[in-house]
Amino acid sequence: MASDAKSKILVIGGTGYIGKHVVAASARLGHPTLALVRDTAPSDPAKAQLLKTFQDSGVTLLKGDLYDHGSLVSAVKAADVVISTLGAMQIAEQTKLIAAIKEAGNVKRFFPSEFGLDVDRTGAVEPAKSIFAIKAGIRRAIEGEDIPYTYVVANYFAGYSLPTIGQVLSPAPPTDNVVILGDGETKVVFVDEADIGAYTVLAADDPRAENKVLYIKPPANTLSHNELVALWEKKTGKTFQRVYVPEDAVLKQIQEAPIPMNIIFSIGHASYIKGDQTNIEIAPSFGVEASELYPDVKYTTVDDLLNRFL
Repeated sequence: MASDAKSKILVIGGTGYIGKHVVAASARLGHPTLALVRDTAPSDPAKAQLLKTFQDSGVTLLKGDLYDHGSLVSAVKAADVVISTLGAMQIAEQTKLIAAIKEAGNVKRFFPSEFGLDVDRTGAVEPAKSIFAIKAGIRRAIEGEDIPYTYVVANYFAGYSLPTIGQVLSPAPPTDNVVILGDGETKVVFVDEADIGAYTVLAADDPRAENKVLYIKPPANTLSHNELVALWEKKTGKTFQRVYVPEDAVLKQIQEAPIPMNIIFSIGHASYIKGDQTNIEIAPSFGVEASELYPDVKYTTVDDLLNRFL
């Protein structure tokens, strides 16, 4: 598609954690951008300010609801590409969005809400396993309706994972000890949320990403937990005692932890111990890697991201 004829992009869940970055990237990269919202004048000041920011950047707000089929079909008909960034509790409800896309009949690409691990290629244990199975079910439903798709595998959100310096079992940065799952040598990937938005939007009009998994694995952001801690030590001038938690102890914590910590722990187990983020060999038959497709993107490195916490 020519650069002067960029797709109209509709974002579902645009006021959410990752959604606002997708909306911002879409507008910044010159796409006519639509955001589906339940209320165009919300009473929540923070949400109202976010919507004003959207409008100031040229985004069109469409009033509608995932549970109102008519409004959903109407919104979908106004777009060429639909990007869902719905939260975990609404993943299964994307069947409603699939039905609307199918009825509208005009969508050139659909991005379901993913943005984590590759749910078709994971060794995750429960409870993450069941959550990933729901996402995989959405993939199969999309494919069953012959809707062109791109599945975005973004690995760890840097804004969630780096403030604790990668510690899954701690709510804060290390002071004396740093808790590491497994031996700390498994490579994991941390990606800035704004970069996730940019790579996602760049793929919207890219035929190379059609019916593929888009893996976001920037080379400078792929490192082991031991390497991450060493980088933090260099920046802070401190030395932290490393406390390694063996796999059996991690599995026990997963079983005993309440919701949602058991989910977080099981994703940490899949990433830091099983290597689900980096052990996949991306084959052209099913996947592409974002930083290879778009080498001109100046993504934010882990080194730069850690400077935010000094």
